Amino acid sequence: MDVFWRKGYAGTSPQDLAVAIGIGKGSLYNTFGSKHALFEQALRRYRDDQAAALVELLEQPGPVKERLREVLEMLVAMDLADPDRRGCLAVNSAAEVASDDPVAAELVRRMLDRTEGAFRALIERGQRAGEIAADRDAAALGSLLANTVVGLRLMVRVAEGPERLDRVIDAVVDSL
Repeated sequence: MDVFWRKGYAGTSPQDLAVAIGIGKGSLYNTFGSKHALFEQALRRYRDDQAAALVELLEQPGPVKERLREVLEMLVAMDLADPDRRGCLAVNSAAEVASDDPVAAELVRRMLDRTEGAFRALIERGQRAGEIAADRDAAALGSLLANTVVGLRLMVRVAEGPERLDRVIDAVVDSL
């Protein structure tokens, strides 16, 4: 997963994967079938790990807007601390291969669906608590927040620091 994350699908050679796993190229194909099959497994693992972690963070107790701000700030801080500035494997994969790879596109789409659902649940919790107006469309806000995460994780790849990203977070949280 890390090799695809650092180099992208096209930039990753079978030799890169064999070295990372610690097996020969022949064993790579015998075990996984193809580079693409291994890429699919990497995307599934990333989707499962990242989506579960995000849902867990969003379900923590406390005021909804605070929780949202903390989660967005944590994602930005984590990405900025990464010396390779890899961003998000799902976002990177969507940009690189989704138009030509229906399997990768579907895997990324499912991850976005889970992310949107988690944000929608957070918005609904905020509406029940009176923190967010009940007449706001929770599904639309969930989509907005998922899109915000995609944008932040892409922007962090070229950001010189957190200032612009913090402004985005402030604007989104304040808009709720």
